[in-house]
Amino acid sequence: MIDAVLEALRTTVVELVPAALIFIALAAVMKRDRLFACFMAARREVGTNLGLMLFNGVVMMPLIAVPLTAYRRLIPREPALIEFWAALPAVLTIIVAILLIDLVAYWRHRFEHSPALWRVHATHHADEAMNWLTLHRKHPLGELLSLLVDLVPVLLLGLPIWAILTASLLRAWWGYFIHADVPWTLGPVGKVMMSPAAHRLHHIRDEALMGANFGNTITLWDKLFGTYTDPAPYVNCETGIAEGTRDLGGELLRPFEARYWKAKPATDVASDQPA
Repeated sequence: MIDAVLEALRTTVVELVPAALIFIALAAVMKRDRLFACFMAARREVGTNLGLMLFNGVVMMPLIAVPLTAYRRLIPREPALIEFWAALPAVLTIIVAILLIDLVAYWRHRFEHSPALWRVHATHHADEAMNWLTLHRKHPLGELLSLLVDLVPVLLLGLPIWAILTASLLRAWWGYFIHADVPWTLGPVGKVMMSPAAHRLHHIRDEALMGANFGNTITLWDKLFGTYTDPAPYVNCETGIAEGTRDLGGELLRPFEARYWKAKPATDVASDQPA
């Protein structure tokens, strides 16, 4: 168990350090003389995000590693499909993996905005000083849900593990990018790829507009299913949720708060539900 925890810690640090160097440098270029003030405004939430990342990576992952591995092994992988993907160009296989993972993650994300799952997903939307580490502001139950759901189609279709890992890595780095505090719509590229401005709109404090731009990497599924909104009018919008931000302990306990479980009068339900 100790070895598993140490390995999880090493993996977390290896992922975090290069991302930190890149996005701190980006913040220095973009914020300039406002850098210190922006850091002070975000410092508590940055601490919460780091705490959740470490909790999910160092505490949760070793606990669920064995059942998660067994779960993935139970998913059938047809030899003919494995051979089919092996015959295709590597780049095409990675693109298909990204498209499929994004499709399932899109619908998983939409369901997380339903009343039943919002109590878990609210943690991810609680940052009022949104930053690249907001990617890791996930309740352990939300992290577990994404691990159990997002990779199912690519495993069922027999895509090679190397392609799945590559697609997951690319999606993770794009996830850092779209959570960064930069007002970029990406111009024509933003019509195809999810931009930081488009994803910030998803985190907007207005809960009606929050129900838009669910994708992580591409805009295709949002446009196909009618949830894409042009971020241009909402650049630098305020982020956060009505329930407010929490420290690490508060975020871990958030789904178990009475507000999410006690029955409400029918007249109050509509005003208290997430987008």
